[in-house]
Amino acid sequence: MSEFSTRRVMMVDTQVRPSDVTKFPIIAAMLAVPRESFVPQVMREAAYVGQNIEIAHRRVVLEARSLAKLLDMLDIQPGERVLDLGCGLGYSTAVMAEMGCDVVAVEEDAAMAAAAKAALAGRATVVAGALAAGAKSDGPFDIIIAQGAVEVVPDAVLNQLKEGGRIAAIFMSGALGTARIGYKLDGVVSWRSIFNATAPILPGFEAERGFVL
Repeated sequence: MSEFSTRRVMMVDTQVRPSDVTKFPIIAAMLAVPRESFVPQVMREAAYVGQNIEIAHRRVVLEARSLAKLLDMLDIQPGERVLDLGCGLGYSTAVMAEMGCDVVAVEEDAAMAAAAKAALAGRATVVAGALAAGAKSDGPFDIIIAQGAVEVVPDAVLNQLKEGGRIAAIFMSGALGTARIGYKLDGVVSWRSIFNATAPILPGFEAERGFVL
């Protein structure tokens, strides 16, 4: 077993399983996908630390615990169509593709989008464009997941979620963050809080600030 393979097993055993994530498809995918291949070369040695990994300004690969718990609460099933917002270099997309999902990943940084497309090698669709615009022409989606935090989710994104679909994101309020899952019923998304987590707010998902005199 290679050094990175050993670290991958340790990541699952010390970060994922203790967080009450027991679904086999999630664990199997996180054991199979080489996380070190989806971070900048200089960050490879830190790929399996138990925290968010910064890959660009305000952009991270979510810590394994947070991603696993988001996937767990979404109850993703093989064959479902997923919109992965802010895929970065493609790690989250690769995990969901490994789980048998039909993933459309959106990345607005052109260089990262190109790198993700190369790393994923045709296993998913990568769209270079504004995160807050989603991928309307590729939708609608059974599931939408944000690889970073939000303050608000634009209607343009919510409108791409199928009736009965699920959406997951980390909502930040100041320094405090809460992962929430939303369910779309009768055209309206209702949210519930699941666990505490933090991440940088994705571009285009900030709340409007009012003028202060």
